[in-house]
Amino acid sequence: MKLGIVGLPNVGKSTLFNSLTKAGAESANYPFCTIDPNVGVVAVPDERIKLLGKLYNTKKVTPATIEFVDIAGLVKGASKGEGLGNQFLANIREVDAIVHVVRCFEDANVVHVDGTVDPVRDIETINLELIFADIEVLERRLAKQGRAANNDKKIAKEVEFIKKIIKHLEDGKLAIGFECADEDEEAWMASYNLLTAKPVIFAANVSEDDLADDGASNDHVKKVREYANANNSGVFVICAQIEQEIAELDDDEKAMFLEDLGLKESGLDKLIAASYRILNLMSFLTAGEDECRAWTIRIGTKAPQAAGKIHTDFERGFIKAEVVNYKDLLEQGSLAAAREKGLVGMEGKDYVVKDGDVILFRFNV
Repeated sequence: MKLGIVGLPNVGKSTLFNSLTKAGAESANYPFCTIDPNVGVVAVPDERIKLLGKLYNTKKVTPATIEFVDIAGLVKGASKGEGLGNQFLANIREVDAIVHVVRCFEDANVVHVDGTVDPVRDIETINLELIFADIEVLERRLAKQGRAANNDKKIAKEVEFIKKIIKHLEDGKLAIGFECADEDEEAWMASYNLLTAKPVIFAANVSEDDLADDGASNDHVKKVREYANANNSGVFVICAQIEQEIAELDDDEKAMFLEDLGLKESGLDKLIAASYRILNLMSFLTAGEDECRAWTIRIGTKAPQAAGKIHTDFERGFIKAEVVNYKDLLEQGSLAAAREKGLVGMEGKDYVVKDGDVILFRFNV
């Protein structure tokens, strides 16, 4: 999973990236201090594989990972070359979802690029730049396909489809809200890789004082939540400064620190949960003496395709999947004991993998 972190200058975007990845992207109180995208890979916390690792006395525990891309601060007019211009666009097109950091804190010492704190205005500023960039992509495609439309019915159909999306975007709407009429339109939409077709998670960046009640008393956060609900987006409350402090602590210290603040989970935990929800993802597990590992798949994935996440040969030569729930495996103490209790199923090609399944794949190539 690859998430792009975007936001206007001085909203706490690079501070958040630093704390999430400990990658040390330069963070300063002025625009464009992050010129090249910084990339950091973060392990997804998963107690299940740690427990399985102890059960198997495994040599290696490998969690699922998320790749974060910190994309340079955007400003009004970025799609037309203002600020860093189109430099951010190629980086953002490669991500699965966008984490949009919005400033929901007041601080006279941290300048806002527009002079005042207004998260919905900031969201719409960036959305407008993404819309402009998408229209530019579609207009290029329209010019190319328009020349061939007279001689090919399918190309003519695509041309009409492109015109409909452009009209949708010109009305100020995002591509993610456009309803495709058939499989052709769905395939074309996917091929354009539009920025505004990507799922969005809003990170409402608040002061430490607003963390305890999850931003409930912060009017800026309320507006972000309303906007997110109206646009089928995710949202979570975070304090980037606190996350930066947490990032320096070990697990035990982190737990004590969160408890002192009255928090049950860190911002990273919130973000991971939100990204799994919005991208419709879950994890299945593999366990043994050599390695215990979490694998990220889409909800609804069938056994052969899950096997293909491990190796293409597993999918190609799939025979059966030996499946046990991780809780049952831990309670019984071994796969053999779980088998004896009838808790292990032998599943075929139509089996839909569930979150927390521990799977041993049988295959023959």
